Amino acid sequence: MSSVFDVSCMVRVSNRFEDLSAHVEIEDGTVLEPGDQMIVHGTPIHPPYGEVRVERRRATVTRASWLGHAWARLTGDLDCLSLIEVGFSYGRPQ
Repeated sequence: MSSVFDVSCMVRVSNRFEDLSAHVEIEDGTVLEPGDQMIVHGTPIHPPYGEVRVERRRATVTRASWLGHAWARLTGDLDCLSLIEVGFSYGRPQ
């Protein structure tokens, strides 16, 4: 059975030339494990170009079951393998 609870978090969204990113930091130190899900509540944050927005939000965390944790670990490792690209060619590079 999964447990569901709310946490407070900080959401940082950057829309700058050197950094286009979005990060969520849980404020109470809760650690998410593979398979856990978190939904951040509120309207989407769209900073204009060149700016960074930081907002405090509420989020709902749903803990995965032990089977969900195991499945996420197994399939996560396999999904990483799909990022590897290997190429073979005959002869020496010119």
